[in-house]
Amino acid sequence: MGSLEGSGIRVSMDGRGRAFDNIFVERLWRTVKYEEVYLNSYQTVREACHRLERYFRFYNRERLHQSLNYRTPAEIHWGLQAE
Repeated sequence: MGSLEGSGIRVSMDGRGRAFDNIFVERLWRTVKYEEVYLNSYQTVREACHRLERYFRFYNRERLHQSLNYRTPAEIHWGLQAE
């Protein structure tokens, strides 16, 4: 038994019929693509990394989320106020 399973964490494998296993992550990547990636033409990998880092900072600390009653993930997770 692996350390995850030993801690009571259920391991999930992606595959046919498992679309809902990662629904929240899939939604996140859809948002990242439509709000950042598809709107920009990165010239280098370094630029892409920098811009994505900046976007995730915005996504977690400033972008209000309807599913979180118009609060940020940082507010929910850390009890922080929006910047």
